[in-house]
Order: sequence, then C-alpha cells, then structure tokens
Amino acid sequence: MSDGAGSAKFGAFGAWLICRFLSVRFREWVHENPRLPTDEDLWYWIDELRDRISAKAARQGTIPRQFAATLAAIVVTPEEAVTLHIGDSAIVGRKSGEWDVLCWPENGEYASSTYFVTDDPEPRLNIIRHPREHSAFALFSDGVGELALSYQERTAYKRFFDPMIRPVDVASGEGHLVELSAKLATYLAGQSVCDRTDDDKTLVLISGC
Repeated sequence: MSDGAGSAKFGAFGAWLICRFLSVRFREWVHENPRLPTDEDLWYWIDELRDRISAKAARQGTIPRQFAATLAAIVVTPEEAVTLHIGDSAIVGRKSGEWDVLCWPENGEYASSTYFVTDDPEPRLNIIRHPREHSAFALFSDGVGELALSYQERTAYKRFFDPMIRPVDVASGEGHLVELSAKLATYLAGQSVCDRTDDDKTLVLISGC
C-alpha cells in the first residue's frame, strides 16, 4: 500500500508505481524461491524502484520529489511475516484476539510532514521480521490511523478492527474481494468518517493467511 503526498504533483502516480513495482518483484521472488528475500535484497529493490522514479521524473521534466509517496507492505509465509515501512501509514496484526501495532506511523521533522520513498539521500526504510503468530493484518494510511490508533497509548483500537475484519474472516473467496471492497470504500467515504478525518483513507484487510 502507498499513499501519494498531497503536495506532490504526481504523488498518486508515484504511489501506483511503488505498489506495482514491489508486487511484481515479490511475485517473481516467491515463484522462484522457498524463502523470503533478505534485507539486502529488499534494499536493492527499493534502490531499483527509486531509480525508476528518477527516470520517470527526468522524462517528465521534473524531480523525483514530485512522485513522493509512502510505503506500507507485508509479505507472509508459514514461518514469518516481513514488513516494509516508510512514512505515516501503519500496519497492525491480530494475535490471540488482540491487535498489535507492527509498524507505527512516522512523522517528519515538522508538523504534518512525513517520510517518502523518494527522500534524499535515502529513504527512512524500516524492515522488520515478525514470528508467524498473527491470523490477520491491516495496512492503512494516515487518515484511517486517526480512527484506528490511540496515539497517546500507541495501541490499536480493537473496537475498530474487529468489526472491520469480521466479514473478511468469513468470506468464501480469495484475493481481492470485490463486493466487500466496494462496501468498505463506501463506508470510508461516508459522512460519519469524513467528519472525523479529512486525510486519505486507504485500508487493506488481510485474513486467513
């Protein structure tokens, strides 16, 4: 998941490019390798991604900062889960009925600022390997974080995530669940949610992995 910077002219495209590039890299890797990539491999992919953004910026006659976007990603195997995180999005996981914050949002030096894949001289990338103890995960942007996290206690709200994940737990399909995704989008765009947060509201729910 990636959230384009509101101040970046091509932030939305930068977010799309980040998601597309890493999903292809992970798909290729898992197809050919029994284990997850090393931290060195993951850093190499991020460097390759940044080179692609720089090349795209050059063709557009602009700078990579105009493609600025955050990153929150997770890859799960039967043995472990690996998270990649840059910026003010977050990742949580459900374990024994409770929700652990696996990646806490990171803000920049100034209020309302954060970190991006395009930062110079290098991004503030956090790679964390977690024991395979969680039965569900949620990745979300800063707008959802305002609803789902207690910033004072640095915890996730169980009362937010339990009803969100329940339809995914019992769904019969796999992969992208179109009908549930449409209902979730409608809820996040509803007045009751928008009255509480005006930032981007992206939420990815994963269960049964």
